[in-house]
Amino acid sequence: MSEKVKRRQLEKHILDATHAQKLRRGAVIQSLWSGYGEIVRYHLSGSKVASVILKHVVFPSTVHHPHGWHNDLSHQRKVKSYEVEMAWYQHWAERCDDRCRVPHSYCSDTVGDDHIMVLEDLDAAGFSGRKSHLMLAEVKLCLSWLAHFHATFLGGKPEELWPVGTYWHLATRPDELAVMDDERLRRAAPVLDSMLSKAKFQTLVHGDAKVANFCFYHEGSRVAAVDFQYVGGGCGMKDVAYLLGSCLADRAQEKHAPALLDYYFSSLQQALLCRDKAIDFSALESEWRGLFAIAQADFYRFLVGWMPTHWKINDYNKRVAMDVVERLQQRGR
Repeated sequence: MSEKVKRRQLEKHILDATHAQKLRRGAVIQSLWSGYGEIVRYHLSGSKVASVILKHVVFPSTVHHPHGWHNDLSHQRKVKSYEVEMAWYQHWAERCDDRCRVPHSYCSDTVGDDHIMVLEDLDAAGFSGRKSHLMLAEVKLCLSWLAHFHATFLGGKPEELWPVGTYWHLATRPDELAVMDDERLRRAAPVLDSMLSKAKFQTLVHGDAKVANFCFYHEGSRVAAVDFQYVGGGCGMKDVAYLLGSCLADRAQEKHAPALLDYYFSSLQQALLCRDKAIDFSALESEWRGLFAIAQADFYRFLVGWMPTHWKINDYNKRVAMDVVERLQQRGR
């Protein structure tokens, strides 16, 4: 099939999904990781909406991973991630309200060998702010989003999603584990994973809740989130630990993490009350607080195997991880 014919098919899906009369391809917002497609804005006429975002996934015959981590397992993980994201928009996203805002989905479908998702343009909805580092008030907006997201799906079964969410989940990362230099951390990895996976209180986790995946409302009062390739079951502390590590430098994280964790649990309690969920909150908070450092150590485990020079590796998270490993060793003696 020629590229011209394929483009016409894609654009027909957009027209049909939005009931628009005409469309115009706009700017490429982002190329997908390792050449798996692109995210493009389309401008519409004759529709109730002026623009939409097309996430167009194409599985390439040749893959160039920016850090050299490409093999069949890596490819299959990416294929699965886009299938999960399509399932998320088809069956789950509509349960999110304005307090855990996500893009509206107009269409999520397969066209030939390609996956397409036609999504709401969050910029047009006022969520045009993108940030790389956050002030504490902005961190709290993201934590509030996570709290409402976790409350919404607490106790839910991740059907058609990842059974265990997050892109660094141990079962999907055997290659990174195998090359890890730290023998103590390698031995501890299955224990960390088990502690998180066997937590009594489970929810859906976003799975990639970094600052780049949050879109800030122009008045600075709300956020929305995107990129649901790794949404799945898990303990909410995975998202919280990952978010704080993505938006705060090590010293700031060490200084502010206790207060920010307090804020998250206060928001989570309110979010559960809003949704009339009969949960033993004190038991949930006690369990999840105890797993916060475990979640930090679990992500550190992934980083040191995947890219030991990554900027997210610092003295603080190394110290947290090694303290966790030491406690586990003492418990096992």
